[in-house]
Amino acid sequence: MAHKILHADPEGPGAQHGLKCGEEILRINGEEVIDEIDYQALTSAEKLVIRVRDEQGSERDVTIRKEDWEPLGLRMADTMMCKPMWCKNNCVFCFVKQMKPSCRETLYVKDDDWRMSLMMGNFITLTNVSDKEFDRIIRRKASPLYISVHATDMELRKKLLKNPDAGKLMDRLNRLKDAGIRFHCQVVLCPGINDGEHLEKTIHDLAALYPAAQSVALVPVGLTKFREGLPQLSIYTKETAMPVMECAMRWQKICMDYCGTRFVFPADEFYCITGMDVPSDESYESYAQIENGVGMLRQFEEDLKYASSCEHRAARARRVLIACGVSVAPTMEKWLAAYAPKGVAWRVKPILNDFFGHTVTVTGLLTGGDLINQLKDEDTDEILLADCTLRNEGDLFLDDMSIDELRSALRPPVTTVPAQNGEAFFEALLG
Repeated sequence: MAHKILHADPEGPGAQHGLKCGEEILRINGEEVIDEIDYQALTSAEKLVIRVRDEQGSERDVTIRKEDWEPLGLRMADTMMCKPMWCKNNCVFCFVKQMKPSCRETLYVKDDDWRMSLMMGNFITLTNVSDKEFDRIIRRKASPLYISVHATDMELRKKLLKNPDAGKLMDRLNRLKDAGIRFHCQVVLCPGINDGEHLEKTIHDLAALYPAAQSVALVPVGLTKFREGLPQLSIYTKETAMPVMECAMRWQKICMDYCGTRFVFPADEFYCITGMDVPSDESYESYAQIENGVGMLRQFEEDLKYASSCEHRAARARRVLIACGVSVAPTMEKWLAAYAPKGVAWRVKPILNDFFGHTVTVTGLLTGGDLINQLKDEDTDEILLADCTLRNEGDLFLDDMSIDELRSALRPPVTTVPAQNGEAFFEALLG
């Protein structure tokens, strides 16, 4: 493969050793450069021999000596970009298959890419990775990775993912361990399918891979009303979730005794479902899976508590309505009762998810249409809304309604607040 140099910083090692804009990189230290992962790994060395081809087609070797990890100062063509590898599974709990029809195209994209796992923390199943590509993971020392396990009974995992390649996982996890590569795991739990004795086995098997296996997140399955033709599944209730929590707490004690880490971390949703108190800040250790909804409630409260304890300006006296998902609403009320600044008359408004169905209760999956329908008659001075309801650009809800359309449809002003930042939330309460 050839990758064109679009720009060479005159002060960078690349240009200083003769690499020029318009030339193509063919190999580095004798290895083909497939993508950005290869480029970053191979150029981290102190000595490089780069095979390049000029615009006339002539090839030459350029030898470069530099500090290790010092970048070459090159901007490369898009051929080096990591185009996502697509998911080849047909998981019984796949959320994409439960999306409402006719939403924007990007909402139906299913990536399953180890490179995105390395760079962004995306969870992967490793079922679409060939043996040759898996060897590249080992060779590039891609660590840490984030791996969707779901079950370590390989026959059960094949049924859950509906992919015969799902049965290769434990062999590959052991190879990652032998290669010194670390990984975090998640288990999406479906009541009566991969919990109970299957969950016991899964945690046992993954704990045996510590310290390569760094943590296991237990996440309850999410179901929408758009499941026609899909396997019959149920959501967790307090009654069915309690055994999961008991299993997790028992294994936390075992792992703490033997490994010095709790290792198993139930997602925040399980605490909301069971009504159990969220553990202490120390219980989440390094918050390794916070992006997976593990510890977000605790971290948010710690930030909120800190902000409320600091000296700050007086709050702007007004009525504030906090719109949020049903599951977090009781916790939000406890927080506000404890930490809200004086002078602010607050009220929590749980929003029912009519778009996906009432079994979906998290704030991040609320839509603009549901917010308008349930807030249009509210008499308040300001509405606070978590920004996790919007896409990364901060402009569109899942139903393609824009934040500007929402604001135009509601009389009170709407302020979006960073979803994981308790201090920012406190500032918003102050006004």
